[in-house]
Amino acid sequence: MSLKSERRGIHVDQSELLCKKGCGYYGNPAWQGFCSKCWREEYHKARQKQIQEDWELAERLQREEEEAYASSQSTQGAQSLTFSKFEEKKTNEKTRKVTTVKKFFTASSRTGAKKVAQEKVVKQGQLGRERNADNILRDLKEIFTPSWELASPTEVLAGKLKEIQEAKAPSPSINRQASIETDRVSKEFIEFLKTYHKPGQDIYKQCKLFLDTMNHKRDLSIEEQSECAQDFYQNVAEKLQTRWKAPPEKVEKAMDQIEKYIMTRQYKYVFCPETTDDEKKDLAVQKRIRALHWVTPQMLCVPVNEEIPEVSDMVVKAITDIIEMDSKRVPRDKLACITKCSKHIFNAIKITKNEPASADDFLPTLIYIVLKGNPPRLQSNIQYITRFCNPSRLMTGEDGYYFTNLCCAVAFIEKLDAQSLNLSQEDFDRFMTGQTSPKKQESDSWSPDVCLGVKQMYKNLDLLSQLNERQDRIVSEAKKLEKDLIDWTDGVAKEVQDIVEKYPLEIKPKNQALAAIDSENVENDKLPPPLQPQVYAG
Repeated sequence: MSLKSERRGIHVDQSELLCKKGCGYYGNPAWQGFCSKCWREEYHKARQKQIQEDWELAERLQREEEEAYASSQSTQGAQSLTFSKFEEKKTNEKTRKVTTVKKFFTASSRTGAKKVAQEKVVKQGQLGRERNADNILRDLKEIFTPSWELASPTEVLAGKLKEIQEAKAPSPSINRQASIETDRVSKEFIEFLKTYHKPGQDIYKQCKLFLDTMNHKRDLSIEEQSECAQDFYQNVAEKLQTRWKAPPEKVEKAMDQIEKYIMTRQYKYVFCPETTDDEKKDLAVQKRIRALHWVTPQMLCVPVNEEIPEVSDMVVKAITDIIEMDSKRVPRDKLACITKCSKHIFNAIKITKNEPASADDFLPTLIYIVLKGNPPRLQSNIQYITRFCNPSRLMTGEDGYYFTNLCCAVAFIEKLDAQSLNLSQEDFDRFMTGQTSPKKQESDSWSPDVCLGVKQMYKNLDLLSQLNERQDRIVSEAKKLEKDLIDWTDGVAKEVQDIVEKYPLEIKPKNQALAAIDSENVENDKLPPPLQPQVYAG
């Protein structure tokens, strides 16, 4: 079986990790495959469409209500004084042009008289329509009100009173520890903002205003609270870049500190809230992982050999980091745990294979680490990071890459089947029901009378066989390298010979040296003899 077919149930193309809108950022299953930016755009489009539909429904219900009142007036006449007062106010309101939703649906002093008149002249069905209309209009008013901006003094005071009441409740040591951590983070945040001078004061005021606003908006759904936090992150980042001209690295540091300050205080309210099914999902994932305790590294094609002590230490550290994620309160710290876990996985693969790990090796190993560690409240932590982390960290960088792979690993575990593990459906069902396990099948092949030394001997023989195969592979590669070197040498020699034959080298004889003028030239007899001195008498 080829490596590709073995990995058919686990392999994830890296392009599948990116946003399905094609923007180039990392997507997320919690955002239906979009990145944070594209998801918010899609969410706002759907929200605006829902607002428009609610608006049309509210107008229709209002018209039906007015028609019902007019019909009741024609049948009952002006006998009821209460109804007359109501109708008079109703007529005055018709003459006024409504330009905004807030003006159109603001509760007025006529509510009491309106209810009295309805009890006398309107049928039960009309009362139901009025309640539906009031509820829809009240929701529309809340939607058009800015999510985290200025709040009324009464609402802020109510939020403060609620905090005081909660503070008076008996708190265990965990609450005292959280309070100590909150104070420490607040002091660090103030010290950090001192380096920003005037912008730091403005940032601190905005953070306090945001926290006060969130305190009296805890009745909102967790998605709406997440939207408020994301809007706040975006507004502060834009101010740092445009108004105060802060460089990108300084903006990133400031946003990290702002997230730490805010989420340390909001953690107990927004992490795994009772209004969501996060806890139910946590229990389902934990139960699923416990049922898959029999999955072995070989089934997942995990390229990690835990027999090596260094690799075993890396696996233990990776499991510790993924479990430690639940103890952190800030989304960035939880992401840091995921990143540390992933780096330990890459190191374990590198030590085992003696070469850098690939993405196809990383994802199966991450799945194995999650199955072996069974991290607590895994879905709650993923949802918390998705909802309240600075979106720039999830869209780019190594943190976003590792977090996206973790989401893929959890999704794979939830959908894991026999085909994914290259098992028959019968064996898979037997493993899931606990009738047998892969480890039990290995032990069944041995006789109960065989001592542990014999088992260890055969285990060592199997290891030696693997080493022998590895050595044969190395020898084969070495011979191939030797043949390549010989072929290269012959090729170079042939090229040199061809050049020599094409351009032959002509060696000329050495030129003779010139003889001195006064020396006797005994080699050439054709020259006249030298002059001899002669003596004349006289």
